[in-house]
Amino acid sequence: MMTQRIPLNTLAIGFGLAGLAEAWSAAAPALGLPDLLPQVFWSIAAVAWVWLLTVHLVRGVRATQRLRDQLRHPAQGPLAALVPVIAMLLGADLSRYAFAAGRLVVVVALAAAAVFAGWLISTWLQGDLELEAVHGGYLLPTVAAGLVGADTAAAVGLRQVAWGAFGVGVFFWTVLTTLILLRIIIRPALPDALTPTLAILLAPPAVAGLAWFQLTGPTAGPAPAALAGLTVVLALTQVASLPRYRRLAFSLGFWSFTFPSAAVVAFTFEWLEVAAAPGRRPIIAVLLGALTVAVTILAARSLPRPDLGALSTADDNDAAPAIAR
Repeated sequence: MMTQRIPLNTLAIGFGLAGLAEAWSAAAPALGLPDLLPQVFWSIAAVAWVWLLTVHLVRGVRATQRLRDQLRHPAQGPLAALVPVIAMLLGADLSRYAFAAGRLVVVVALAAAAVFAGWLISTWLQGDLELEAVHGGYLLPTVAAGLVGADTAAAVGLRQVAWGAFGVGVFFWTVLTTLILLRIIIRPALPDALTPTLAILLAPPAVAGLAWFQLTGPTAGPAPAALAGLTVVLALTQVASLPRYRRLAFSLGFWSFTFPSAAVVAFTFEWLEVAAAPGRRPIIAVLLGALTVAVTILAARSLPRPDLGALSTADDNDAAPAIAR
């Protein structure tokens, strides 16, 4: 019997923790927090990222399933993009204290993300991909990598690279969101294991907004206002989907909710500061507290299982028969 590799949806743990750390960094100036406090969360995210890579590599050595087959898997493959995307976020934070090292991490991560995206798209262009296989995670290799890449490249002074990454992210955001919506609307519902990936649809406008502010400065204008409007509509869509989410059995797929939520919270913080909204400090404090509590509860629910590969009660491997082989 084939020994499976650890499902790639586990990488969302590091992504969610990095998003939480980003939210703390965004809130720190408005709340007058010491710089050390957000670094606690960045350290947790970094440890989680290294740990996840380690356990994936250790299991991979013993697995009979080839890495190439896992990366080509219609459900799991796109999720591998989280490895360089998380590295971009960690590199941008590192650059605040060790600029050259942080910039190097961002550059290497951007290059890795670009290579992986190019390879994955080439596999899609072979014509073997079925519409039923498409889910929210398909936004990760190009849209998340592009928009997070724009934000982090700008943070380390690579402005032209950042604009290039922004263009990639926006283009594929349009293309792939259309494809995902088409799949969701005209095909049977996603398997339960993949349903949480719908939350990823919420992230692009917020992440694009954060990248825009990083590139142009935190000022109001048509572009960030349009992105804020899209964020509001997509956030309301997620709220309306809560009854569907509540019917799902708990799995590590629930970490798919964390980064989009953190991105929206961070984008909200930026807008509250740009608009100089009255009472913004308590609003920021409440939102940050709620996000932190939610991620902490999710982390606590994820901890008791000793085997990472068995943490998810319905992982991406279980979803495979329901979509494509």
